[in-house]
Amino acid sequence: MREVTTVAEVLRQGNSTADAIGAPERRTMSRGELVALVDKTGGALRSIGVGPQDAVAIVMPNGPEMAAMFLAVAASATAAPLNPAYREDEFDFYLDDLQAKALLIQAGPDAPARAVAARRGIRVIDVTPDLNGPAGAFTLSVPIADKGPMQPEPDHVALVLHTSGTTSRPKIVPLRQRNLAASARHIAQTLALTPSDRSLVIMPLFHIHGLIGALLSSVYAGASAHCPPGFNALKFFGWLDEAKATWYSAVPTMHQTVLARADRNQEILARTKLRFIRSSSASLPPPVMKALEETFGCPVLESYGMTEATHQMASNPLPPKPRKPGSVGIAAGPEVAIMDNDGKLLPRGTIGEIVIRGPNVTAGYANNPKANAEAFTNGWFRTGDQGIMDAEGYLSLTGRLKEIINRGGEKIAPREVDDVIMDHPAVAQVVTFGMPHEKLGEDVAAAVVLKEGQNVGEKELRDFVAAKLADFKVPKKILFLPEIPKGATGKLQRIGLAAKLGLGG
Repeated sequence: MREVTTVAEVLRQGNSTADAIGAPERRTMSRGELVALVDKTGGALRSIGVGPQDAVAIVMPNGPEMAAMFLAVAASATAAPLNPAYREDEFDFYLDDLQAKALLIQAGPDAPARAVAARRGIRVIDVTPDLNGPAGAFTLSVPIADKGPMQPEPDHVALVLHTSGTTSRPKIVPLRQRNLAASARHIAQTLALTPSDRSLVIMPLFHIHGLIGALLSSVYAGASAHCPPGFNALKFFGWLDEAKATWYSAVPTMHQTVLARADRNQEILARTKLRFIRSSSASLPPPVMKALEETFGCPVLESYGMTEATHQMASNPLPPKPRKPGSVGIAAGPEVAIMDNDGKLLPRGTIGEIVIRGPNVTAGYANNPKANAEAFTNGWFRTGDQGIMDAEGYLSLTGRLKEIINRGGEKIAPREVDDVIMDHPAVAQVVTFGMPHEKLGEDVAAAVVLKEGQNVGEKELRDFVAAKLADFKVPKKILFLPEIPKGATGKLQRIGLAAKLGLGG
């Protein structure tokens, strides 16, 4: 059987009458209806002069229309989904950096992206959800010329996303058609997805985790994706029940929020039959994994992903193979290895930088030869993550290299401190980070959220850590917060946290 190498080919797999996209209180869109909408949208873009290599910015709220729109644009041209919550200056940067040919935006009141596009002479196309049609149906504000859909080649860019840019200018990550198809295949295989599976998509659809990990992997397998309007802790269990979902994928902070409301939803839990739960995009604390498995009665698979790998690099496998709490699992698509600073591959059991290569890995950042020279060594992509692989090939992350705290020459991996603090029965969430120090350069600090009704003091918690770690790793400062600041996708962020919390820097 010929390998599928484009998004259009992924969409054309499977039964045309099977469910494709669902949403709360909406009729489900079939695979055949989705393909027809994708072809119509591709024809509309072609009619206004958009080619297969042109970037089309998408600014839409989460939901079924955004899911269908992403698939339609990625199958036709270069999809560039942007966070609808960006400010005007952010839209100005991204639309300029992308050299967007058109902007697809939900019809309605004036929005910052619309104003920026008009100022830059970018064609604006209004997207109107068709609430009388199936979930995901929409109409466009451009006349449909019958020019037929576009047909991108496997090496054409299907998706462009930016790195987070926490410490420098965000870099453009171009992902080719073949990268998306390969990653969707890897995830579908890892999760043993079948047409009877249904994913509840709660991750943002401007993020690689939601786009590929939850949506395109389902489409590849001929399964369906139920797309509510984003993540809402109060509605999560109702959506899970209505969708009759067999799995969902989320970041750890979302899982923790779900767990906090589980006691109030025992009836739904009793009739919910999830096949598994997936966690990615940040470290899943082992106590959270244990609580999820006990609450839902299904395996929790922690996986390891990043944008440059079109999401998935490694994953804990389904039973009967073992899944190891605290590990991100075994290679699940690309080759994964550990490398030293000089480019030498290291044996198992040795700490070093995690490197990858494979059909889902980007060929390089756009217009950035310096970043590419630093990122690639002997054909391997350097992830910037530090880790270790055990004798069975299970990978454990020890931290981001740029997040390692350098306390006067003593190197501290924040995740090691996180793991110890999370063992305290009163702690719900923690992020360890570096804070400026006049003489040492950096010292250790931690932001902590306590469980509801629990109480612990800073000295008591420091003593708890000191009993398990060397003195230089014990946080000098512990801040107790009602909530730790998060990024747009719900990830806890270490870099820049000291300044955000008023600890200098």
